[in-house]
Amino acid sequence: MRLCVIPARGGSKRIPRKNIKSFCGQAMIGYSIKAAQDSQCFDQVIVSTDDAEIAEVAKSFGASIPFVRPESLANDYTGTIPVIKHAIEWFDDQDQPPSEVCCLYATAPFVRADIIKKAYDKMQHLQADYCFTATSFAYPIQRAIKVTVENRIEMFYPKNLKKRSQDLEESYHDAGQFYWGKAESFRQQKSIFSKGATPYILPRHLVQDVDTVEDWKRAELMYQVLKKNGELN
Repeated sequence: MRLCVIPARGGSKRIPRKNIKSFCGQAMIGYSIKAAQDSQCFDQVIVSTDDAEIAEVAKSFGASIPFVRPESLANDYTGTIPVIKHAIEWFDDQDQPPSEVCCLYATAPFVRADIIKKAYDKMQHLQADYCFTATSFAYPIQRAIKVTVENRIEMFYPKNLKKRSQDLEESYHDAGQFYWGKAESFRQQKSIFSKGATPYILPRHLVQDVDTVEDWKRAELMYQVLKKNGELN
């Protein structure tokens, strides 16, 4: 069984109720549920939540809520992998053991069904433990600076001061949309950021964290442009 798990706890602090807050006219979580459904990759699309209101909204978009996430896995310090492991083990106990699982974030309005499918195909082709979306940094991290306690500037890597940007190795970061993985990799809680994982590289204009009010406003503007240009489903 191929399973999609959308983690959506109710205790968001920086943007209260952000999983079900209206984003461009629709509850945020609805974009992830629809993309999962449209990808036709999954036997089941479920939402792992501790919150009754989130559960009802998720059901209205066609997702299943087979269990209530325990409080021990619904706090600010709970990592993604334990949440996915819990969902897998619940299905194991129902004699429906998943073979591959996709953790799809509830706050990923730019996620596309075709990318979910392509990332799955890449994971299978390379026999990787995981495949997740990533994108390149807009500026070389080797020339990053920091502000000292004296309010002055220091380079993290002074040796790169005189190097040309084009001579520095390109670097990437997690795009925060989804993580495909073998169910056994999640069961064993293998690290996603390891040699067993392969990235699916996205262009930077399809990536936006939604952690603050400023992020939210930027994401809505970006979404409207991408939708108008036909780059989103």
